[in-house]
Amino acid sequence: MFGDKLLAPRHWGSWLALGVIRLVGWLPYPALLASGRALGRLVRRLPLKYVRTARRNMELCLPNLSAAERETLLDRHFESLGMAVFESALCWWSSDERIRQLSRVEGCEHLEAAQRLGHGVILLTAHFTTIELGARIMNTVRPICALYKPLKNPVLAAVSCRSREQRARSAIRHDDIRGMVRALRNNEIVWYAPDQSFRKKGAQMVRFFGTAAATNTGTSRLAQLTGASILYFSHERLPNGAGYRIVIHPPTSSIPSDDAIADTEHFNCFIESEVRRLPEHYWWIHKRFKGLSADYPDYYARRPAAACATPARS
Repeated sequence: MFGDKLLAPRHWGSWLALGVIRLVGWLPYPALLASGRALGRLVRRLPLKYVRTARRNMELCLPNLSAAERETLLDRHFESLGMAVFESALCWWSSDERIRQLSRVEGCEHLEAAQRLGHGVILLTAHFTTIELGARIMNTVRPICALYKPLKNPVLAAVSCRSREQRARSAIRHDDIRGMVRALRNNEIVWYAPDQSFRKKGAQMVRFFGTAAATNTGTSRLAQLTGASILYFSHERLPNGAGYRIVIHPPTSSIPSDDAIADTEHFNCFIESEVRRLPEHYWWIHKRFKGLSADYPDYYARRPAAACATPARS
């Protein structure tokens, strides 16, 4: 099932962590969430770079909050991250029936209408702490082609990929453009989240919360090439242990257009509205604000120099 290399002693710690996740996954749902919150509170107090990164991102994106309010948000965010760790058990091992009991999906009519056009559907989402669970829930409604970036930890990568291959229509690597095009031309549903820092071919500096950041602008070009419909896809953890809510939003008539940057800014505006609505859920620990050139400010230095961001196109 797993190669001998993954059973080497250097991976035993990862297998132990995986076993803990599996055990917590058997707990009643409220206890699973409580365990995740406790884990998040513990990690929040450790001197980790992720804490500094999250704090800096909040300063850049939410300057209207006071320092004390951002620290409170930081506490809530790490609780959300802790819950996401143990929600991995739901993604990897729970039955479809348990997933359905914990979730509700809205907007399937938009997906059905888009598929009737026959050119495939791009479900465009963003990195919130429920991202993996959102895909898992979606697979109980419609089989999807899920784009993924392999996890750095080889044990967790093997387990997550195995689960994804079992549940999804297909699993497509995030850099497999041909695979995406092929799936869309077969009228499949392709689910992916292009909202993180991107500095490869085709990257552009695009505003996010008013600051330019290296961004993948290829979605509209992909839609134009294949004729696929673009639907925004949101996911959230409901308060008080009420489960999860998935929303497939109606198509936006203005995209795709001939202006890839404008299309990307439109999606960024959607993400910004979701972040303001669910600030603790966003993936703040990612270094989103990176540039494409050496003169771009290093926002994540321990003592960042006062500098203006590289201007985005107006």
